[in-house]
Amino acid sequence: MGLNRSLLSSDDPERPVLWVQGRPLAARQVMQRVAAVARALPADGRYLINLCEHRDYFLIAFCAALVRGHTNLLPSSRAEGVIDEVAALNAGSYRCDDELVERACADVRDDARDAEATTLCRFELPGEHVAVKAFTSGSTGTPQGHVKFWRSFLGSTAQNALRIRECLAPEYGDARPWIVATVPPQHMYGLEMSIILPLLSDMAVHAGRPLFPADIATALAEVPEPRVLVTTPVHMRAIAASGQRFPRTALVVSATAPLDVDLASSMERQLESTVLEMFGSTETCVIAARRTSSEQSWRLYPSVALTPDAEGSGVHAPWFVAPMRLQDLIELQPGNRFVVYGRNADMIEVAGKRASLADLTRRLLAIAGVQDAVVFQPDAAAGGIVRRVAALVVAPSLTPDAIAEQLAHNVDPAFIPRPLLIVPQLPRNDVGKLPRENLLAALRGAR
Repeated sequence: MGLNRSLLSSDDPERPVLWVQGRPLAARQVMQRVAAVARALPADGRYLINLCEHRDYFLIAFCAALVRGHTNLLPSSRAEGVIDEVAALNAGSYRCDDELVERACADVRDDARDAEATTLCRFELPGEHVAVKAFTSGSTGTPQGHVKFWRSFLGSTAQNALRIRECLAPEYGDARPWIVATVPPQHMYGLEMSIILPLLSDMAVHAGRPLFPADIATALAEVPEPRVLVTTPVHMRAIAASGQRFPRTALVVSATAPLDVDLASSMERQLESTVLEMFGSTETCVIAARRTSSEQSWRLYPSVALTPDAEGSGVHAPWFVAPMRLQDLIELQPGNRFVVYGRNADMIEVAGKRASLADLTRRLLAIAGVQDAVVFQPDAAAGGIVRRVAALVVAPSLTPDAIAEQLAHNVDPAFIPRPLLIVPQLPRNDVGKLPRENLLAALRGAR
């Protein structure tokens, strides 16, 4: 494929990779830590379950596993039972957490000229090495592992970097971007954008994971321009409502949930930024992007092809081992573009009428006073037909009846949620998604 297989995009030992505790860490310093952790990993290990909470420790442990020829396992959650299941499915697995990394790195001296670390700056990994197995819960609840070869990351990350640099180039030229991410590295979006991208694209990343608007502003102010904020619509809504002042941010990258035009436009004004929304999945990684404030359709990455059908879409890319499958209902457009009409599982039928849960949620969010919301089906569908839909809504100043009345102006009566419950917050996970089991538990608890 002609792709560089190096662990780092540059063999320059002084190029910055991380921003930790108010200062940059160069590739040489990062690789000193990688070498120390690699020595501490079990000799008979095969799979590192990466449980590091600190982004810098996660990146170091991630690289240490690869240097040892191991594979990083990413459980779908930090629940002990889920981790145990993943470990049981992968013989030779072991855990690595912040404590292990900190202990292994205790004697590292940043001022030392370490020959081993300099050599690791040029370390090359076979393209066919299984770098990651990322787990989702699966339809049965049993963890489903999605294998990621190193060459797959090389291919997709090259396209992510190209799209980001296209947005930055008019004002910043080829200046090195600095990433601040509100998403954790344990999930595919956070892994792609805050771990793989700094390694493979001559970018650098802030070690923190700021969650609240004031913390996000502080982290952005710490790193040089051009700044890239990797985040989600949930965090963006909090930023928009905060009144917080932010340093100029060259680019905001969003994923994990649909982003509406108004929020994207608000972010661009507030942060003096461009908002780039990315489209992908755990199975495919990112395959397309759009500037949401001005584009409805998605632009596919070069060499990626979609083959839509009635149930979803096949996805083909040179860096895939085999074609992938999406459940999204897609219509191709000229110019290597496409539009998404919802997921196959998202389309519901009530009383002989069809609607999209995502569209119903979007209409709820458009009501003045609604801060967050989700429409979902609480009952299993029989023959593709559901009896009702429910909604959880964060709207402190509104009543359920007032919301339903507003919704009735734009929604068929068959799709007005029953129940429609006001809750203090939605049960989102750490990347802003709403697992079905969380919704059902919240629905039971709110009644």
